[in-house]
Amino acid sequence: MSFVVGGSGNGGGGGDGGGSQRHDGSETNKKKKRYHRHTAQQIQRLESSFRECPHPDDKQRNLLSKELGLAPRQIKFWFQNRRTQLKAQHERADNSALKAENDKIRCENIAIREAIKHAICPNCGGPPVSEDPYLDEQKLRMENAHLREELERMSTVASKYMGRPISSHLSTLHPMHISPLDLSMTSLTGPSLDFDLLPGSSMSLHSQSSNFAISDMDKPIMNDIAMTAMEELLRLLHTNEPLWTRTDGCRDILNLGSYENVFPRSSNRGKNHTLRIEASRSSGIVFMNAMSLVDMFMDCAKWAELFPSIVAASKTLAVISSGMGGTHEGALHLMYEELEVLSPLVATREFCELRYSQQIEQGSWIVVNASYHLPQFVSHSNSYRFPSGCLIQDMPNGYSKITWVEHTETEEKEPVHELYREMVHKGIAFGAERWVTTLQRMCERYASLLAPAASSRELGGVIPSPEGKRSMMRLAHRMVSNYCVSVSRSNNTRSTVVAELNEVGVRVTAHKSPEPNGTILSAATTFWLPNSPQNVFNFLKDERTRPQWDVLSNSNAVQEVAHIANGSHPGCCISVLRASNASQSNNMLILQESSIDSSGALVVYSPVDLSALNIAMSGDNTSYIPLLSSGFAISPDGNHNSLTVEHGGGASTSSGRSSSSSGFGRGGGGGSLITVGFQIMVSNLPSAKLNMESVETVNNLIRTTVHQIKTGLNNCPSASTTA
Repeated sequence: MSFVVGGSGNGGGGGDGGGSQRHDGSETNKKKKRYHRHTAQQIQRLESSFRECPHPDDKQRNLLSKELGLAPRQIKFWFQNRRTQLKAQHERADNSALKAENDKIRCENIAIREAIKHAICPNCGGPPVSEDPYLDEQKLRMENAHLREELERMSTVASKYMGRPISSHLSTLHPMHISPLDLSMTSLTGPSLDFDLLPGSSMSLHSQSSNFAISDMDKPIMNDIAMTAMEELLRLLHTNEPLWTRTDGCRDILNLGSYENVFPRSSNRGKNHTLRIEASRSSGIVFMNAMSLVDMFMDCAKWAELFPSIVAASKTLAVISSGMGGTHEGALHLMYEELEVLSPLVATREFCELRYSQQIEQGSWIVVNASYHLPQFVSHSNSYRFPSGCLIQDMPNGYSKITWVEHTETEEKEPVHELYREMVHKGIAFGAERWVTTLQRMCERYASLLAPAASSRELGGVIPSPEGKRSMMRLAHRMVSNYCVSVSRSNNTRSTVVAELNEVGVRVTAHKSPEPNGTILSAATTFWLPNSPQNVFNFLKDERTRPQWDVLSNSNAVQEVAHIANGSHPGCCISVLRASNASQSNNMLILQESSIDSSGALVVYSPVDLSALNIAMSGDNTSYIPLLSSGFAISPDGNHNSLTVEHGGGASTSSGRSSSSSGFGRGGGGGSLITVGFQIMVSNLPSAKLNMESVETVNNLIRTTVHQIKTGLNNCPSASTTA
C-alpha cells in the first residue's frame, strides 16, 4: 500500500494527509506542491509497526522517522490514512455480510409467501378461509378496552400500596394536549388561568433520543462535514497568532480577518451585516480522564447533566456511526441542543448539529460540533455553529487537559437586554471560558460523588453509607437542574408563560407537576448590584445572614445540621438547614446546594420533609421526592461604566457602573448580575385554575426579596469575608 504525502510545508489545508487532496489544476499549485511515494521497504516496516500499535506516540513516530528517513509528520499522516483505510475495509466487509444475509432473508421471504399462497386447510383439505378485516378490528378494540380496564385496576392497586399515583405512566397512552389560557372571569375569584396540561408532565425535556430517519445519500455528506470540521478545529486548537489574540490574560479571541484568509467560506454565510460572530478559546485542567469525558460528551443525557447551567435541552436525533472497537472512535451523532443563560432576560440559542469524536493519538481525543441545517428542529433561534468543540489530552493521576473552542454566528430576533449586552457581545455569556470553568467544577463534583462520606455531619445519625451520600448528591443535582430550567427562557419545557417580563421585570410560568402533584408557579427576574459577585455569594450562602433576605423564614435563624463538600472551594457544598427555634413537630428542612467558579455562582435550595431526607440518606430512590427549587444565580456584570436605573424590584437597566474589574478571582471587584427564582405550589387539585392573585403574590415575593438583599448587603460589611 502506498500513500502520497506532502513532503514539506506546514501541512496546508488544515493537516490534509496526502493523495486524497485535489486541486483545481492550476499550473502554479502543481509547481508548488511536491509529492513523495514511499518505497516498498518503508511500507513493509510501517505495516509491521501498524500491526503492533495503530496509535503510536511521539516517541515511536520519531524512532520510525529516523529509521525510515521520513519526517515525523509523514509518519503521523501515514498512520491516520492507514486507520481510515482499515475502517473502510471493515465497513465494506460488514456491508457484504449484511447484503448476503439480506439476500438470504429475501429468498426465504419469497419462499414463505409462495407456500402461503398454496396452503391448504388440514381439516377439509381446501384453501384457508380469510377472516373479515372488520371483525379483526372489532376484536382488537374489545381487547384494547379490556386491557385499559385492567391497567386502571392495577393503577388503583399500585397507588394504594405504593403511596403514589402512576399517572405519569398512563399519560403515554394519550396524545398530549395543552389548551390555551382561559382568561375568563369566575365568581368572586378574579381572572383565572385554566391549565389543561397533561397530568404528570415534567417541566423540562432535558435529554431525549429521537429516531430521525437519515437517508443513504445524507450519510456521506454528514461524514464529509464532520471530517472537514475536525480538520478546521484542529487547526484552530494548535495555532496561536495571527488567528488568536489574547485578552484578559486568559481568553483567546478569534481574529476574524485572519480566519477568513485561512478558511475562506464557499457560501454567503457571514456576509449579512446583521449577523454577529462570537469566537473564543480557553483551556484548563479537569479531574477526569479523556475516555470518561468522551463517553459523557457523546451521551445526550450525561451531556445535559454535566452542564446543567448551560444546556437547557439535549437530544440525539440519529446515530450515523456508533464508533469502533466498543469506543467512540469515529462516532458521529446528529444532535439537537438548546443553550441557556440563567436569566429570563436572555433568549436561548438552539442548534441542530453533528457531533463527531476521534482519537488523534494515544490518550488524545477530539470532539467537534458543527451545525447541520434542519429548520424543522430549530424554530426559535437563528444561530449557526461553526466547527467548535474541544481537544482532550490525558495527564497523570486521572487528570486531563482540555482546550475548548466556541465559534458561533447569531442573529438575535430581539435586542439583547442592556444588563447582558456586554457579556453577550463580548462572547462571555456563551463563550469557551464558561464551558471550561463549568466542566472543571462539575468534574470536581463527580469526584466528590465517589469519595467516602466520612466528612458528612450528623442529621439524626451519620449518613450511613456512601450510597446515602450519593443519593443526597443526586437529589441536590435534580434540584439545581430544575432551578436552571425554571429561570431561563427555554423553549423545551411544558410550562405555560403566564407573564412575560411584566412591568417589574418578572417572568412567570406555570406547569403541572407529578412530584409534587399539582400546579407549580415559577417566577424569575434579574437585577444588578454594585457589590462584587464573591461578596454577594458569601452573603446569600451564609446561614447566619439568611434571615436578612429569606422572606419565608419570618426572620428566624437557621443552622446547618448536615454538610457534604463537593468541590475544592469551601463554597461548593450541599447543606441541610433547619430553623433554630423549630418545634419538634416541625419536620420541614431546607436542602441547599451552593457552587462557585470563575464564571458565576449558584445558591439553590428547596424545602424537603425529614422523612424524605431519611429516604435519600439511606440510599433509596429519590426520584419521587418532591422539590420546589428556588435560589440565586450570580455572575459578573461584564460592564465597566454604569449608573444603575432600577425598574421596580426586578430587572434594572444600567449605564455608568464601577470601572473596577468584574469577576471571581480577580480581586473581587466589579458589579454583579443576580437572577432570583422562586417555585411555589398554588394548587394540588387536578382541575385547578390559577388565580391571578397567585401571580401577584409571587411578584410581591420577588420584589420583597430583592429589596431585602439590597438592604442586607448595604448594612452588612461582613459580606466581604468568606463565609
